[in-house]
Amino acid sequence: MSRPILEVIALSAEDAEAARAGGADRLELVSDIAADGLTPSRETFAAVRAAVDIPIRVMLRTTDGFAAGDAADIAALRAQAQLLRAEGADEFVLGFLDGTTGQPDLHAVGALLEVVHGARWTFHRAIDRAADRESLRKSLAELPGLDTYLTAGSATGVQDGLDVLLAESARTLAGDPGFEARILVGGGLRLDHLPQLRAAGLDAFHIGGAARPQGWQAPVDADAVRRWRTALDA
Repeated sequence: MSRPILEVIALSAEDAEAARAGGADRLELVSDIAADGLTPSRETFAAVRAAVDIPIRVMLRTTDGFAAGDAADIAALRAQAQLLRAEGADEFVLGFLDGTTGQPDLHAVGALLEVVHGARWTFHRAIDRAADRESLRKSLAELPGLDTYLTAGSATGVQDGLDVLLAESARTLAGDPGFEARILVGGGLRLDHLPQLRAAGLDAFHIGGAARPQGWQAPVDADAVRRWRTALDA
């Protein structure tokens, strides 16, 4: 097996440096974790990019929840994405659902993809709240740059989503249409979940609070990240 990916949520350059020191392969850069992670400023991205040399996936999201908002909200998010792209951001995290149907909001997603110009991106945990996961995957499968789904398998976290994650991993390994993108497991992920997930072929993992034993008010702890790195590499 190849070395599994460990992605860590960062809010600042300090977080980024600690995550990198602990063995993170990639960062998810966000702001306002109280709202489950919103788009960071251009200045924050620039500081993080200057601090570390590992990939950074930048969140594109302006409000808590999984709705993109109205035309003005989408236009504002497009403007933020353009600024970040101009600053050098080349990987992103996004995902929106139609509040009525529970299906992906293809208009909002497409509007952002127009301004990030083929950058690689993750469809985040909106998939865990979709009306139909398989339908969502198939409707997004041909969009440029999509290479990852961040998912717990369930809206309530990995413990409840294990069966879904294992089943979808099998479909990814089989090359089923719509299941080509990598599964990045995150959302209530625990160290004791890793053996079963790794045995099923899953090779990408995402942590946030687990990298901060003192809580979100404290920075990322390099030793906490290192524990995950060691467990994944065992």
